[in-house]
Amino acid sequence: MSRAPRPKSVSGLSGLSSLVYSTDSGRLCPGCGQAQAQCACAAQQAEAALAARRAAGVVKVQRSSKGRGGKTVSTVSGVPLDEAGLQALAKTLKAACGTGGTVKDGVIEIQGDHVAQLLTLLDGRGWTVKRAGG
Repeated sequence: MSRAPRPKSVSGLSGLSSLVYSTDSGRLCPGCGQAQAQCACAAQQAEAALAARRAAGVVKVQRSSKGRGGKTVSTVSGVPLDEAGLQALAKTLKAACGTGGTVKDGVIEIQGDHVAQLLTLLDGRGWTVKRAGG
């Protein structure tokens, strides 16, 4: 019966320390240790998120009111576009619905209950669209 190796114990706080800010380059990325201006981690994470959305292949549309003070919004998620493409699509959808909206974390939020209209618009663009959340 073999035991799993124990992790090395850290003596004191010196082993837990990592550089977070440098007066030479400003804030540092915790992932790669580079200055945030030269960090490649954020770009890699954005590319990975876009690849995951493209791999899913299904655009989901749902009505939601949680966390918005009872106001209803229609959300569109899983769209295989980059940030600029999402902004352009959101502008088109807002104009078609005649209402406001925004893009947050890769999800388009359109103010009001426009799920049926959004399903038709997105299906017309050739995407596989599903209504989510009842």
